[in-house]
Amino acid sequence: MSDTKTYTGSCHCGVVRYEVTMPAPQQAMACNCSICSRTGWLLAFVAGADLKLLAGEGELTDYQFGKKRSHHPFCRVCGVRCFSRGTDREGKPTVAINLRCLAGFDPTTLPVKTFDGASY
Repeated sequence: MSDTKTYTGSCHCGVVRYEVTMPAPQQAMACNCSICSRTGWLLAFVAGADLKLLAGEGELTDYQFGKKRSHHPFCRVCGVRCFSRGTDREGKPTVAINLRCLAGFDPTTLPVKTFDGASY
């Protein structure tokens, strides 16, 4: 397993800022659910405790749809979704990180695997 690293990320306007600690991604996930496929997310999944919100909690607006299993907060200033919160199939808190929002990280260099979020 690769060493973990702490990455910083933000929305477009910088109001929402966070840190996420995870191994260096070896692949990006492209979710086929209706919201991710429309917004072009490339993502990685981490445990809920691995995300630390640094700023902007009061500027996040929550969005849920379908089975309402996941929370899709977005910055109410610029509209960008940096991450989503939910639970994995075992009920453990999990976060989907939008790799496109990490500072200095280019997810387009990674192989992409499809995640079947439409069926989840």
